[in-house]
Amino acid sequence: MFIELVHIGFGNILAMNRVIAISPPSSAPIKRIIQESRTKGFLIDMTNGRKTKAVIFTDSGHIVLAALAPETITGRLSISRGGAVKPELVDDKLEL
Repeated sequence: MFIELVHIGFGNILAMNRVIAISPPSSAPIKRIIQESRTKGFLIDMTNGRKTKAVIFTDSGHIVLAALAPETITGRLSISRGGAVKPELVDDKLEL
């Protein structure tokens, strides 16, 4: 099994083959999910005390907080895969 590791800032590395979704932390439902996962013990904080810019959902049910923006993380993933992702705005939503 091939494990694709991506640097998500401050010496933290994430296995991208376990990631389901990456989201900004700005909406109320995402903030609620963060609080629930913190109380259940499923929250992994990889921000090193910085502001959370991305919330990463894994297939194991863990929630990972990152100090890099979702666009930066997906850009690093595409670079590691040998290509470049050009984000496009479609109906005011960012699609990769």
